[in-house]
Amino acid sequence: MRDLARLPKAHLHLHFTGSMRMSTLVDLAGAAGLRLPHALTEPRTLALSPDERGWFRFQRLYDAARAAVTTEPALRRVIREAAEDDAAEGSRRLELQIDPTTYGPYVGGITPALEIVMDEARSAAGATGVEIGLIVAASRTRHPLEARTLARLAARHAGDGPGQVVGFGLSNDERRGVTAEFAPAFRIARQAGLVSVPHAGELLGAAHVAEVVNELRPNRLGHGVRAAEDRAVLDRLAASGITLELCPLSNVALGVYPKVESVPVRTIMESGAAVSLSADDPLIFGSRLVDQYEALRSAHGLSDADLAALAKSSIAASRASDATKRATLADIDAWLAAPC
Repeated sequence: MRDLARLPKAHLHLHFTGSMRMSTLVDLAGAAGLRLPHALTEPRTLALSPDERGWFRFQRLYDAARAAVTTEPALRRVIREAAEDDAAEGSRRLELQIDPTTYGPYVGGITPALEIVMDEARSAAGATGVEIGLIVAASRTRHPLEARTLARLAARHAGDGPGQVVGFGLSNDERRGVTAEFAPAFRIARQAGLVSVPHAGELLGAAHVAEVVNELRPNRLGHGVRAAEDRAVLDRLAASGITLELCPLSNVALGVYPKVESVPVRTIMESGAAVSLSADDPLIFGSRLVDQYEALRSAHGLSDADLAALAKSSIAASRASDATKRATLADIDAWLAAPC
């Protein structure tokens, strides 16, 4: 079998804190005098329940990790290492999601927090060869007016160059907030030319996917996997060209599906809907980008041609430069043509 770490690809759904290496988290927590939960640092296969208790446990672990990132050097280290790790897995394009309100109190505000990450992203792109774009994400658990503030911040830093903001997202617990109330924020982002990438269809089902599509007009959906529960919704996504950022191993870790074999990847692919694979939060879930490809090869029997098609879909859905897209698509063909 061909080496999936050598398959060129894009990584479109990765959260800033969740991208952190465990060794980095331990270092930063030690420097800050923080005690980390054992469940976060011990080798494990995380298995949570799909209810609010499971989500609370996930959020507690995530918040504990996020609390260790309190300085400019820490912010720079996280983005630099995310680029290095992606480069090692064959990623040519990384679109990293960040909520700057998390880090703003430590570095003088949300604008400095975002600009620090942008600056280091430019440097890391040059050092690793991985093109990096940023997605500013609001939270469903906070007021929609805050989302508008973040959308305006994202719009001011919009662009297609290295380290620029390319998209606007909406993350956290899908069961919180009123979707329609976030529409003005997404309208601000669209007017600035940003891609719309809200989360939908992981904790809630196909009806929620339809609601998010109606209200927020996404270009991509974070997860969207449960659209498979309603063929009409899935067909609508396929017809609209909305890419689903699937993270199968995190779906299993959160208890959405009992095992990888249960994730309806083939149903989604056979519908014609565009799919990209991503790692979501490798720090929490213990699985990285290549692990997602490996899981679909082993659990779903996807061929190298199938996996190459997923890699191409990830590149097509990204905001990578035209030159990067052309070169990466050609390199995917070369990977597939090479002998095993």
